Amino acid sequence: MGNIVLFTLYAIILFAPAFIANPGAVITGGHWVIDRGKTYKGKRILGDGKSWSGFIGGSLIGILSGIIIYYIVIVLRIPYPDYGKNIIDAILVLIPMSFGSLLGDMSGSFIKRRIGMKRGARGSILDQWPFVIVSFLLVFIFARGFFMQLYGDLIPVAVILIITPPIHRGVNILAYKFKMKDVPW
Repeated sequence: MGNIVLFTLYAIILFAPAFIANPGAVITGGHWVIDRGKTYKGKRILGDGKSWSGFIGGSLIGILSGIIIYYIVIVLRIPYPDYGKNIIDAILVLIPMSFGSLLGDMSGSFIKRRIGMKRGARGSILDQWPFVIVSFLLVFIFARGFFMQLYGDLIPVAVILIITPPIHRGVNILAYKFKMKDVPW
């Protein structure tokens, strides 16, 4: 039982770049709005909150955090699977994980716009799970060996889905207090 708990905790730590990419997008965002103000069926496609600078910057911050985790795992000689045998393998996991996180965030915004929710409106699950799901999906597609080693039995996936709402809420409250977001959700 202890090994399952440690393994799940480790799987969560290796998923941290997906969590980190989102606040990274808030920090680097604001320039070059992705949808350029265009609409689909009379509603904004994504809204002003999704920018190229945030998408690229947040993804790169996620990748960088994963590289740091990769080297920490090597130094500590943790006996569980990691991102790969070398830094290239690690980057091939971290790219779909980090970019997938922000693509998932954008898909949540797209759905929110379709159902008439404005930018900044509380979207609950649409703000919290799409980034996790799309990140896992892209890692499954592009780094299947890594995915199956760490997330194949789905216990870590379930745990990550359960812990995401409180983590997401806490990070957003901090961003709001630091005046990086207009709303605390």
